[in-house]
Amino acid sequence: MQSLKLAIIGHGMVSQRLIEKLIASEGHPYTEIHVFSAESATAYNRILLSSVLAGDAELEAISLQPLKWFSDHGVTVHTDCAVVAVDPEGRTLVTADGQTQKWDQLVFATGSRPAQLGLPGEDLKGVQSFRDIRDTEELIARSRYQRRAVVIGGGFLGLEAAEGLRQRGMQISVVHRSDWLLNRQLDRKAANLLEAVLRDRGTQVYTGRSPSKLLGNDVVEAVELADGTRIDTDLVVIATGITPNVELARSCGIACNKGILVDSRLRTNLPNVFAIGECVQFGEQTFGLVDPVYQQADVLARHLRGETADFCPGAVATRLKISGIPIFSCGRNQAGSDTESVVWEDSHLGHYSHLILKNNRLEGAILVGETRDGPWYFEQLLSGRDLSSTRSSLAFGAAYCDA
Repeated sequence: MQSLKLAIIGHGMVSQRLIEKLIASEGHPYTEIHVFSAESATAYNRILLSSVLAGDAELEAISLQPLKWFSDHGVTVHTDCAVVAVDPEGRTLVTADGQTQKWDQLVFATGSRPAQLGLPGEDLKGVQSFRDIRDTEELIARSRYQRRAVVIGGGFLGLEAAEGLRQRGMQISVVHRSDWLLNRQLDRKAANLLEAVLRDRGTQVYTGRSPSKLLGNDVVEAVELADGTRIDTDLVVIATGITPNVELARSCGIACNKGILVDSRLRTNLPNVFAIGECVQFGEQTFGLVDPVYQQADVLARHLRGETADFCPGAVATRLKISGIPIFSCGRNQAGSDTESVVWEDSHLGHYSHLILKNNRLEGAILVGETRDGPWYFEQLLSGRDLSSTRSSLAFGAAYCDA
């Protein structure tokens, strides 16, 4: 039996998914699986970092598998062990502490890092991101002795950071350059409902505004906006998007653009070298949500087991809570000249539903306050079902339409 070694660079949620899918069947060909992580912890649920920041969960509780699980399944995890060089011809990699590891097949799962704004003062102390365990621990520590925080970015990550720090007792301001919060997922009405709740809880929201500089000598003291507004602060959290980590891949001859370029089977341009996750670019797309990168891991696991599978990204549904407010969104979030809208609102309960239809087929759904029917709407979107017969009941969800 051929002895094959698989090496994976990066141990986040997507590489853990790949490992679990590989060992779930008896068909995988590897006698050794080595995973290299620059972090001190094994893979953890990054989505739950916001719960840790808010004090609703402990770091230990978000680990995806205990250490014994890896040894039981013949997986060697190298933590605090960043890979610094890869030799595709010799099929070896070198770590920062000088280890050399041979491999027969290699997977890049190097993820992404927070995007930088390029603002004057961005290198001041007290300016940081909210991306990993280290960031979370630092924010928790700062919340114990600092009073004010400005979060730059009104997307999911920024609002989760803002709410977590607010629950830690800090005074929060959110600065978002788009005209409304969560502008990629919500329409203006839904975002206004969310913003009103945030303001009621004491969060200051600046939409349609951009920061121009961060002020301070050695430590950040204020954020200045493009219109001259100054927001005094003790802490700045930048949460304005991600940049795929491609430098290591590019250095060893792998084709990269915004991300590591892959085909539908997650293959790079080098033989026996693959890539998955937020470091990947497929066509013109890069990926920052869990569902599509998990799909990549599933496809690659099948491919490595000798099966046929292809990655075909499609519509994605997003579901979360901000300040305890359930939010669901899938498909289009803006009506157009080619669509019709079905809108239902209960202002007393704070519930809002906007369904976007094209030729009586669902193109998008936005739900705020009540999201139980979100998965059902997503099924209708994916199926392309003609909803003419249930049009009058559509806003009230699955139970009414089924009846």
